[in-house]
Amino acid sequence: MAALASSLIRQRREVKDPQANRQISTKRKPCPKSNKSLCQKQILILISKVRLCSNRGRKLEKRPEPQLKGIVTRLYCRHGFYLQMLPDGTLDGTKDENSSFLLFNLIPVGLRIVAIQSTKTGLYIGMNSEGFLYTSEHFTPECKFKECVFENYYVTYSSILYRQTQSGRAWYIGINRDGQVMKGNRVKKTKGAAHFLPKLIEVAMYREPSLHEVAEQSPPRKTAKTSDSHVHKNGKKDQVLPVPTAS
Repeated sequence: MAALASSLIRQRREVKDPQANRQISTKRKPCPKSNKSLCQKQILILISKVRLCSNRGRKLEKRPEPQLKGIVTRLYCRHGFYLQMLPDGTLDGTKDENSSFLLFNLIPVGLRIVAIQSTKTGLYIGMNSEGFLYTSEHFTPECKFKECVFENYYVTYSSILYRQTQSGRAWYIGINRDGQVMKGNRVKKTKGAAHFLPKLIEVAMYREPSLHEVAEQSPPRKTAKTSDSHVHKNGKKDQVLPVPTAS
């Protein structure tokens, strides 16, 4: 009976004061001492922020994947010449099929609109407001040409910016019978000079060229020598001195 009574008394005490039998540890566990000073911690935080910013910059600088499906080709004129671009940017025609300057990228930049870029030099073909062909490091609106299939399955390339003011006739890329490129306003689409037969080499994927304004571009590398003038450089004619007559 004494044991039962003492047990009941103990249970009552536990009900009245449940916190008495709990052992509350007021002492916190000691944290491991850090060997790094405050200055070192700040340096590590700064390095982590720099890495984070650099990774974000890399993501922004990632170039887009090629999305334009074009071709690498040789442009054969109906007059029997291949269009070629020499290392100095000169445009002319040649009958040498083995020349290493015949390949061009035809990059679609719109509906039936292409950019013509030399695979060797990386320069674009452009046509200025006077109708002269030139080569440019930058892709500008003057480097856009409308590609049309003629009735005899030859292809013509005309400037999308310039045409005859009164008649509205387009200006075309053309090679005359002597293998010289012609002024666009002298080329007619019904003549063989304007007719080209693209000879496919391969199909390729391209990134869209970055468009520059005509006024912002650097001066053209070289303007093609045509049959209509002696020398054209940066779209300007050189003065032709008069020949003295014998007295």
